[in-house]
Amino acid sequence: MAFYRTVGDIPPKRHTQHRDPQGNLYREELMGEEGFSSDSALLYHRGVPSALVDSVVWELPDQTRTPNHPLKARHLRLHELGSAGGDPVTGRRMILGNNDVRIGYVVTGTEPSPLYRNAIGDECVYVEAGAGTVETVFGVVPYRTGDYVVVPRSTTHRWVPSEPSRLYPIEANSHIHAPKRYLSRFGQFLEHAPYCERDLHGPTEPLLVEGADVEVLVKHRAGGAVVGTTMTYATHPFDVVGWDGCLYPYTFNVEDFMPITGKIHQPPPVHQVFEGWNFVICNFLPRKVDYHELAIPVPYYHSNVDSDEVMFYVGGDYEARKGSGIGIGSISLHPGGYAHGPQPSAIEASLGAEFFDESAVMVDTFAPLELGEGGLACEDPDYAWTWAGRGPSASDQTDDGGPAVFSNS
Repeated sequence: MAFYRTVGDIPPKRHTQHRDPQGNLYREELMGEEGFSSDSALLYHRGVPSALVDSVVWELPDQTRTPNHPLKARHLRLHELGSAGGDPVTGRRMILGNNDVRIGYVVTGTEPSPLYRNAIGDECVYVEAGAGTVETVFGVVPYRTGDYVVVPRSTTHRWVPSEPSRLYPIEANSHIHAPKRYLSRFGQFLEHAPYCERDLHGPTEPLLVEGADVEVLVKHRAGGAVVGTTMTYATHPFDVVGWDGCLYPYTFNVEDFMPITGKIHQPPPVHQVFEGWNFVICNFLPRKVDYHELAIPVPYYHSNVDSDEVMFYVGGDYEARKGSGIGIGSISLHPGGYAHGPQPSAIEASLGAEFFDESAVMVDTFAPLELGEGGLACEDPDYAWTWAGRGPSASDQTDDGGPAVFSNS
């Protein structure tokens, strides 16, 4: 996001001497994307940001992925994955993923996470419920229910919940930013965008922490695999006295998204919030719906031939999924390769509706998604058959671990 910000103590000119009151030189660190060709921030450290004293393997939680084969729609009940207690980083369970993006879920207690850095890509963490702060090398970012917390790649940070939190991390292998169509060629939000710069909340002052031999968990790639390393730094990474630039963590709350509606049904791109490489993030929120006298407010059946669609249902009563078993905390996965849409009974039931009270976060990917261990652990095996009202007979049972006979949810 190319929105300039200045925090703390910086010199008048870049790459010139900047000293503390005792005459000690601060160390510059330029944190930049795409080499020196995109957004960056210039940070001023008390210590040496590259001073490591140890580096050992960090064994990540299970990263196994299982293909969606045989191909079918899936319903995952995330609230079945357990109660509060995991920390916001190491407690994450992988739900869905491919080589572009990984979607997780964690229910936290109030213990802070370890210091953490994702060196693979940006993270966009949706806060389903809870509150707290994210402490970062840039400063502190408070979070609350309904926030997207966007953390740029390689930002050292830790989560500090003030209350148990339900977090939905979307981990990219790329950067995450506003859709280009929302921005001018110079990077300002345009008038038709459903949110603007005023809705993005970044750090406002430095966070200075003393410490020696400080461990940081780093997620990175090795040999094409997602792996982890624990790096031990000679001094605490939170030693930045000031910084400026256009690259920093921030929050955006869904309450500040202004839904775009129309006389007839509007397609999902009008609900888009962010995009990354080979995926987009949208949100469907309480809104007035289509006002043509013959409008059908729920979505039409569609074959999104290039995408897998993931809907995370977080509030209200989702009209198109009535009769399917979908509820708050559910994920539906509708893969590319077959048509999907509302439950048949939902179409007639929606006629004449003027308002939908529903909240959902959607991720569309342009490569097939596979199921992580967390997704497999909370699957509803009946969902794929709910449009027909019946499932396969015993003679049709596949070897995917599902039961021989399915009932309509």
